[in-house]
Amino acid sequence: MTSSPFAARRSSPGRRRVMAGFAVGALLVTAATVYLVTRAPTPSASEAHDHTAAASTDTAQRVMLSAEDAARIGVTFAVATMGPMQREVRTVAQVSYDETRVASVAIKVDGWVEQLDVNTTGQAVRKGEPLLELYSPMLVAAQQELLVAHRLVAEVRTGTSSAQEGAANLLQAARQRLAYWDVPPQLIAAVEQSGQAEKNVPFPSPVSGIVVEKPVLVGQRIMAGEVLFKIADLSRVWLEGEVFEPDLPAARPGLEVTAEFPALPGEQRIGRISYVYPTLDPETRTGRIRVELANLDLALKPGMYATIRFRAPVREALSVPRSAVLATGERTFVFVADSDGMFTPRNVSVGAAMDERIEILSGLAPGERVVASGTFLLDAESNLGAIMGGMGNMPGMDVKAPSTTGAVRDTAKSKIPGMDMPAESAGGADAHTNH
Repeated sequence: MTSSPFAARRSSPGRRRVMAGFAVGALLVTAATVYLVTRAPTPSASEAHDHTAAASTDTAQRVMLSAEDAARIGVTFAVATMGPMQREVRTVAQVSYDETRVASVAIKVDGWVEQLDVNTTGQAVRKGEPLLELYSPMLVAAQQELLVAHRLVAEVRTGTSSAQEGAANLLQAARQRLAYWDVPPQLIAAVEQSGQAEKNVPFPSPVSGIVVEKPVLVGQRIMAGEVLFKIADLSRVWLEGEVFEPDLPAARPGLEVTAEFPALPGEQRIGRISYVYPTLDPETRTGRIRVELANLDLALKPGMYATIRFRAPVREALSVPRSAVLATGERTFVFVADSDGMFTPRNVSVGAAMDERIEILSGLAPGERVVASGTFLLDAESNLGAIMGGMGNMPGMDVKAPSTTGAVRDTAKSKIPGMDMPAESAGGADAHTNH
């Protein structure tokens, strides 16, 4: 019997697979259309970066590691303890003149330089040694007045007492006038004895030291008050150094300082802080200190560099190893080891730092255990958890933050949106075919 063309025919397995594919495609197109219409605006790349950056710096999460993992990455522990704090401050300084031992030599009358007895910069002079000889009409006139007064005293020896007293006062005034102009007393006595005024008057050095400036030349006309020499006594010098702002409280006048000089290898000089300047450099955030050093051998020369060291006074303070503290620029924190095996980031305020330990001003209590090494790895783990948690709120990133109660993060079990269909077994296709 011939079958009718309108009769129902049994569909083949291939036909059923084609129809199922069309149905699945239609469902996917419908779902994509609904998503595009109803989805929220996508944040910009800068907003996403800001969000993840905030999570990494401000919302770092607790971290849990097994003992084996902690040992593998080198995590060690230390206890916050109270104890004596003494640290060494080291900085660079420079040799300079002792300003109290620098003298400017100036003449108090006008004149001409007839002779220079000290004619080179750097020449050593002693107090009382002649520096120059000066011709001055004022000094010549003053010497002549001295001689007139001296003769007058001789002439009134037989006169009345009032005349003798007046002549003596005149003689004393003439002597005093020359002395006020720094004319040496030996020259005044020699003029009175010889009865002749000297054309050239020598002027001695008022101090001992090294000539550091000499602008005067032979034959030069000088004016009263003009500086002719600068002489520095280098038997004692200053060291002036810059100390960073956190170390300034440790720099106190009278504190002993050890100085070392590249020009004098292996040699140390001991001095004391004599002054701490009251101002701070706003650009370098440093304050200046002054150290006085003996320099009897004149080995220390102004302009030399030096390294100075001094120890801060001992005091009791709470401290942890320096490696335990992490500073991000926005906050300073440590990882505290809790009794339940968790590592909690905790903000702290730090104070003075020594070579191996750093002072904790707030945020920790004595006896608390902190991570002393491996802190960077823990910080990376903590920030990763915060970033993953922050990304979970972004459209299309339905990712949950790593659990803080488990020792190991299992990313293989994370679900990806739109991919939660169970995978077919290796023989699934054949099973449909043979169904």
